[in-house]
Amino acid sequence: MGTYLLRRLLSSVILVAIAASLAYLLAASSLNPRANYTGRQPPIPVGVVDSTLSEYNLNDKTPLLERYGTWVSGVVQGDFGKTWDGGSVNQQMGQRVGVSLRLLLIGTLLGSTLGVAVGAFAAIRQYRISDRAIGVASFVVMAVPVFVLATLLTIGATGLNGAVGHTLIEYTGEYNPALSGVDQLLNRLNHLILPTISLCLGQIAFYSRIQRNMMLDVLGQDFVRTAQAKGLSRRTALVKHALRTALIPSATYFAFAFGTMLTGATFTEKIFGWHGMGEWLVESIQHNDTNAVAAVALFAAVCVLVAGVLSDLLVAALDPRVRVS
Repeated sequence: MGTYLLRRLLSSVILVAIAASLAYLLAASSLNPRANYTGRQPPIPVGVVDSTLSEYNLNDKTPLLERYGTWVSGVVQGDFGKTWDGGSVNQQMGQRVGVSLRLLLIGTLLGSTLGVAVGAFAAIRQYRISDRAIGVASFVVMAVPVFVLATLLTIGATGLNGAVGHTLIEYTGEYNPALSGVDQLLNRLNHLILPTISLCLGQIAFYSRIQRNMMLDVLGQDFVRTAQAKGLSRRTALVKHALRTALIPSATYFAFAFGTMLTGATFTEKIFGWHGMGEWLVESIQHNDTNAVAAVALFAAVCVLVAGVLSDLLVAALDPRVRVS
């Protein structure tokens, strides 16, 4: 297992480097940071603009590979460079990474767990009303884009708050800075409700469809009937044998689902006013901020590849046949 983990980590580092490099080269060749300084009154001298952009490693007159080499040398030392207005990319990342990870981790854990449970329940209740209702609801949720779902949740929260006469569910921002202690903790949890729901629903629908199909494939297998014949209750046989086996294919989709979650988090952060990496990506593209876009791409690559490693470990834990000594 140790050798297997080492190989996976090494390949992940190489893939992160490739993904981040491609993202930087694409951003540096397509974005135009110079546009941030044009059209101002009074006009900024070209020499001043060139000097400023060169200081931030954003000057389009500098050869692309030279800018890339400067960026790589900084990243290796832990410096992701400057933003278009001279701010520190590292400082922005430090403020925003925790915000995004909070949403992503909670959304992933709740979405995958509830999705597996709902899918397994639907398989056990095959062709009954509950199974058909779950199927219809899952397809409806998967057909609705995340930004539409988040907007509908916001509208619903606004209507509910208006109906009860006070703010029952918060729908914008991360927390109320005027509160402290336990009150602020409860306020943070309240602010988490709608963003988490908007991210979780798609994951629940996705995993429920996969888990239902996988569960149906194993329910009629001989090993499940043998387990019951040896005296295990139906519930124990389903959970200990059928569900464990059916989880293996679902675990392989974990990394792909996490990538989808990253995309959804971008819209969720923007709509609910969370100042995370997704919101920063949108703002960075609007400001033609090459270094910031590259930093967000690196963060996304690391997240997806870590999810891939965790997916492999989960499969190895569930299926001894794929374990490597």
